[in-house]
Amino acid sequence: MGASNPPPQPKTAASTLLDRLIPLDSFSLDEFKRICAQTTDPTLYPHATSIEKNIPIYNTSTLSLTDAAQTTQLQNEWYHILQTGPGIFVLQQMFNPTANTDDAATLTATTAAFTQIIDHETSKTQKKGDHFAASGHNARIWNSFSKHAFTDAASFVAYYSNPWLQLVSETWLGPAYRVTAQVNIVKSGGAAQAPHRDYHLGFQDEAACAAFPRGLHHASQFLTLQGAVAHSDMPERSGPTRFLPFSQRFEAGYLAWRRPEFKAFFEEEEGGYVALPLRMGDAVFFNPAVMHAAGANQLPAESGFERKANLLQIGSALGKTMESVDVVPVVRACWYEVRRRFDTTKVFDARWEAFVKALAEGYPFPTNLDRRPPAPNGMAPESEQDLIRRGMLEGWDTEEMVARLKELHEDERGHQSL
Repeated sequence: MGASNPPPQPKTAASTLLDRLIPLDSFSLDEFKRICAQTTDPTLYPHATSIEKNIPIYNTSTLSLTDAAQTTQLQNEWYHILQTGPGIFVLQQMFNPTANTDDAATLTATTAAFTQIIDHETSKTQKKGDHFAASGHNARIWNSFSKHAFTDAASFVAYYSNPWLQLVSETWLGPAYRVTAQVNIVKSGGAAQAPHRDYHLGFQDEAACAAFPRGLHHASQFLTLQGAVAHSDMPERSGPTRFLPFSQRFEAGYLAWRRPEFKAFFEEEEGGYVALPLRMGDAVFFNPAVMHAAGANQLPAESGFERKANLLQIGSALGKTMESVDVVPVVRACWYEVRRRFDTTKVFDARWEAFVKALAEGYPFPTNLDRRPPAPNGMAPESEQDLIRRGMLEGWDTEEMVARLKELHEDERGHQSL
């Protein structure tokens, strides 16, 4: 018998050991420019009505929320855009005030609620501050999500019952997420923001950011979805958000955006940022790792034009949002309106599912498993969303719903001892 061949040896891992941290001197502006020089391929996004300045534009009037095959394909397109494509897309007529009287009423009432909140907070001469912009130039509402509910429960329920918001949020973050929101109003003459990346690592200084391992520079962008709903028309001269398409693909971007040469490239006329006009009710969604900045409102002061947006920061259930939302007072403020609307039909439809997912936590951890053991038919105990759905279907009034939520939170925290 002939000699047998020796068994093949398993391949060894690459011999180069990659640094755990991204060295501060390791990234190249030329490489960044190469990444940002890409062109969006329209064949990848067949449901987009157009591609403008490398940004896919979708219009809800051409799409269906009830066609499961189409929504699956839409989410595939949006996920590709956010992850490996240009990083940004526009959803025209997410609210359609022209053709839909309910949407028109919702936007009008919501904007009026924001004005009321700003007037109240301004009267208290409370200094607000801003991210990546000098304070005092803008009107800002922190945690507009909760304050909206406290001010006008009817428009709050209608606003966050938008199924398009759910579809987009689930595209990037999966079925459980936390909606937070902040209003930004930029007056005529308001300056642009400095270009930046967003939360999480975008809100660290360079030294702190550099201390996070390479993998977390990738992971950070998957924990948040950024969005903005236009509460006014936004012509280009009013300064809609400036974006640098494909910039989320640059690994060291959370460090690089602070460097003067990267900021200068962002501002270049050729190859730098792009911006698209929006109509009231349109929304834009983007990967938080896209280098971006709110634009300057260059409309004349005598026009009195204010650029108004509700900025949505939607956090993964597996991470932490920038703002905390205490669901108990929000539910107390809006539950009468929820009951009034729901009890007319008692049908838990797509709009109610969208609202509950915006309102409450869908992820029941961390928790106290002694006091909140897994449900009989699952591995996880009841979440805030589960409890609120049950409260709607079982007819709980405000007092009972609030009491049940408080009980859930008390059980979550409950003292642990032997």
